[in-house]
Amino acid sequence: MKRRIVLIVSLVAGLAGAFLTRMFISAKEAEYLEEKDRLARKYGTMKVLAYTRDTPAGTVLSAGDIGQKTVPAKGLKGQAVELEHLRDIIGRRTLVGNDAKEVIFWSDIEGGNPSAKGLSADIKRQMRAMSINVTGAASVSGMVRPNDHVDVIGTFDFPSDGELVKRGDPVTCTILQNVLVLATGKETAKFHARELGVPQGYATVTLEVTPREAEMLAFAEQMRGRLVLTLRNANDTSTERELPNVDFAKIRSEIEELNQKRQMKR
Repeated sequence: MKRRIVLIVSLVAGLAGAFLTRMFISAKEAEYLEEKDRLARKYGTMKVLAYTRDTPAGTVLSAGDIGQKTVPAKGLKGQAVELEHLRDIIGRRTLVGNDAKEVIFWSDIEGGNPSAKGLSADIKRQMRAMSINVTGAASVSGMVRPNDHVDVIGTFDFPSDGELVKRGDPVTCTILQNVLVLATGKETAKFHARELGVPQGYATVTLEVTPREAEMLAFAEQMRGRLVLTLRNANDTSTERELPNVDFAKIRSEIEELNQKRQMKR
């Protein structure tokens, strides 16, 4: 008899616990939905496109790569690709890699938003556009184009650094690697896509950089250094680690070894 009573009490307690837990979860769900509605009323919502699977840089988007989701409109309006622009991005190439379920931004897409005006629409969030002066040779004979990726190399007359570098000795170093080209002169990816014709020469290249990288480039130009761009393969996202500074002594000591390695690769 006592065992039966214990079982009944345990069952009742279990049911009561489950009921209270369900009430607690329902209350939290109601709070969540209420907060969601409040944010929707405050910031508005919009239906945007999202990636259905992981897409590496250079992916040509198909309908199977694209889904949709609802997000707050504030801060994303004009940046995220809205549902109505689905046909505008099918068949276009991605500039960066993205994970599944991430929102598709116009800055992810080669050529950006064709209806947007100005370069600012093409700049990714938390990035900056910065122009540097280049000559034809410094920009790979003028063949660097918008949406290319480049490395930036600088040569400077550094001040004295003890016995390592004498004052006035030129030193070359790689400043940045795998940098996106936003524009060459006044030609952007959007402008080039609309205006077919003979490419024009240019004296500046506009790069997409972080604020800290922008400071480095600004300082490099103020040092009266010469900046050179090296063009990368569109599918090459690799970077070299611990690249050394190069001066005359470095070339003299390693030129033979470098040439031997090049011949071995062939």
